[in-house]
Amino acid sequence: MSERKLVCGIEIHQQLDTKKLFCDCDSDLRDEGYGAYYRRLRPTNSEMGEIDKAALAQFQREIDYRYQCCDGCTCLVELDEEPPHPVNGDAMNTALLFSKMLDAGIIDEIQFMRKIVVDGSNTSGFQRTSLIATGGSVEVNGRKIGILSVCLEEDAARKLESSGSETLYRLDRLGIPLIEVATAPDMETPEEVMEVALRLGTLLRATKKVKRGIGTIREDLNISVPGGARVEIKGVQELRMLPDFVRNEMDRQAMLLRIRDILLERGTRPAEFEPVDVTEIFSKCGSKVIKEALAGGGKVMAVRLCGFSGVMNGDGKKLRLGSEMAQYARVKGVRGIFHSDELPDYGIERESVDSLRLYMDMSPSDAFVMCAAKERKAADALRAAVERANLALEGVPEETRDPLPDGTTKYSRPLPGAARMYPETDVPPILITDDVLKTIEENMPEFPEKIEKRLIGMYGINAQQAGQIVRQNRDELFAEISEASGMPAIAATTLTNTYSELEREGLDPGSVSRASLIRMFDLLKANRFSKEALPSLLRRMAEGSDADAAVSALGVGSVGSDEASRVIADIVREREDFVRSKGQDAIGPLMGPVMGALRGRIDGRQANELLAAEIKKLIG
Repeated sequence: MSERKLVCGIEIHQQLDTKKLFCDCDSDLRDEGYGAYYRRLRPTNSEMGEIDKAALAQFQREIDYRYQCCDGCTCLVELDEEPPHPVNGDAMNTALLFSKMLDAGIIDEIQFMRKIVVDGSNTSGFQRTSLIATGGSVEVNGRKIGILSVCLEEDAARKLESSGSETLYRLDRLGIPLIEVATAPDMETPEEVMEVALRLGTLLRATKKVKRGIGTIREDLNISVPGGARVEIKGVQELRMLPDFVRNEMDRQAMLLRIRDILLERGTRPAEFEPVDVTEIFSKCGSKVIKEALAGGGKVMAVRLCGFSGVMNGDGKKLRLGSEMAQYARVKGVRGIFHSDELPDYGIERESVDSLRLYMDMSPSDAFVMCAAKERKAADALRAAVERANLALEGVPEETRDPLPDGTTKYSRPLPGAARMYPETDVPPILITDDVLKTIEENMPEFPEKIEKRLIGMYGINAQQAGQIVRQNRDELFAEISEASGMPAIAATTLTNTYSELEREGLDPGSVSRASLIRMFDLLKANRFSKEALPSLLRRMAEGSDADAAVSALGVGSVGSDEASRVIADIVREREDFVRSKGQDAIGPLMGPVMGALRGRIDGRQANELLAAEIKKLIG
């Protein structure tokens, strides 16, 4: 059997549509907050007496945190001024239900734990989480993907802005229940990762207890390649981007393995951290970054990296150790670093580079990294950069990375370990009895594939439409519209194609209420407009109008046959030469102008018939 090119697991975090996990506050987000409650967080020892390295790295950034409250969705529990209330029953039942859907083994006694998190996203310095079930599987394209765990936990606060050494959070999201499902590292292709995420998301939505919209579901990817290491990409929100993140991480790890091999072939040894003050060499440098740093009382510090030349930005920029080093350095609060593979550039002249190499007694195979900032900050940044350079001798370091909009990632922090967990003493254990399990089994939801078959059989829509409707959790809405209007084909097209078109335009058709949609179809059934006007009406409704106002504003009231015939006759006469040359073949090209002139006030089939009749009159 050939070696797998990819080892990947995925964690999905889905918000539940219930009250908050440990209080009775609403779980809706707010546009405004008030207050500015101050916290300074620090890591604590786990029950094994260890401090988690990820928590320690975050603490060393020396960031202060302020928090905004919101009416109706924050209380003293979110501020960590009051113990947690009993666990929300709806959230717990949903987690148990979803575990059963995966055929996972539910834990007999559920114990909440504290997961140390000191990035400011929790006022307490930890996140409460509980293991609900282990084992189980999900089937995708004939392959079974293992499920490692299902957990129930609280969501974090929302970061609003960062300014210098202070970060502002809003507490409306803190405490919203999350189901976290973690798969085994069984996925073997980037496309399979997306398909597994899609299947798990569909099963979660089948519980009818999850929130919808951007930010309500997030994916963490755990990726490694042969010879590499586990890297976590945390907080991907767009499902379609998952394959891009996987492919780019595979390429990044392959690049780092190549750098490792090059360095080992050279006999390169770990670089010593011996910073040198080279301010004098760059005192008259044209670099804007260096000028600003020196004007603010900073210095230019440099470190020699013996044997690292050519791998920081070499081979046509395919070797990019320098960018990895810069990401580690920026965590220390500097704007960036310079390294020898990219110089001269950025206002730094060849003469200054040569002077620095001579001053530091460097050979052609040596590289250097430099930073312009306050002396302590520059030294801290260079230390981080050198540590990252030395990790290149081992290959791929285990770490957590943040997703970027283009499908690439940036370094965030070291990969957390077991040292960040310890028991939660304020929440009593929850016994899962046989009666509880029996109740869960009696309330199992209809599985997606069964719903799809039912929609196809009852309403005559095709399998693709049924699958999309179910994946988007719109099956109940579709059934209600179809029963009320008797137009299942139009309802299916609207909830799939039209909704997708509006989403590509940046609109949220999901914000249109159920009542407004049903009213829109009532007006369509009453012949107040034709089905061709539906996209325009929905666009207006997604922007805030109700159905009646949208019809009035767009002027799409239906027209009679006589008026439509007059409009069509005018169009045919204006294009008489074209019509005579094409005959009945002119119908297709002229349908666009006809429907545009009638603005959705007539059905397309009727317009086609009237147009054919007018052309026949003209050409005989």
